Amino acid sequence: MTVTLADRPIETVRSEVIDQLIMNYSHGEISYEAFERRLDQAMELANHQALVELTNDLPLAVDKAFVESKKQDLAPNYVAGEAEEVDTMVNIFSSSNRGGAFKVAKQIRYFSLFSSTEIDFTDAIFSQQEVRIIMFSLFSSDTIYVPENINVASKAFCIFASIDNSAPNNVASHVSATTPTIIIEGFSIFSSVDIDLKRTMKEKFVKMADSFKKMFS
Repeated sequence: MTVTLADRPIETVRSEVIDQLIMNYSHGEISYEAFERRLDQAMELANHQALVELTNDLPLAVDKAFVESKKQDLAPNYVAGEAEEVDTMVNIFSSSNRGGAFKVAKQIRYFSLFSSTEIDFTDAIFSQQEVRIIMFSLFSSDTIYVPENINVASKAFCIFASIDNSAPNNVASHVSATTPTIIIEGFSIFSSVDIDLKRTMKEKFVKMADSFKKMFS
């Protein structure tokens, strides 16, 4: 017996609709403009019926191979295994960044004094489900970029400072058993720390859809 549409988890329905939009765009059934417009609506709508109506006129259904490929493309770069215990960054009257496809240590400690520190996890490779950032920022401006499909918990203390966490706590439809969690602890004094996204989930959907379109065309 089929479950009534209104009783299904809305994030599951949203994910299915987005899958179908990507599938039909990548096979040339809808234009890029229509795909982007409907994708924006699919990510914002909170009504089951309105969501499914976005794909009522689309001819192509989603197959299992497509779903598995999408999961791999959107999953965090997680490879279970050993990792360094501690990665240390020290900036005094200077600036530095950690980014690219680096392997994330179990704990990252950074000291920033009259400096700028940037840690970019967008393409980082996680091997542990929990990563701790222990920070001490004094008269500095620091930025931590995270992927949208991981969890972030900020527990740092602020003294005449600010920590702006713009990252989502989690994305329910993309959380799995291997979804990493970044826990940020320490002190921010007369400083600003921004926790932000460099690449949004919409941008990932569009990039993936374009790659599929090139493959199928």
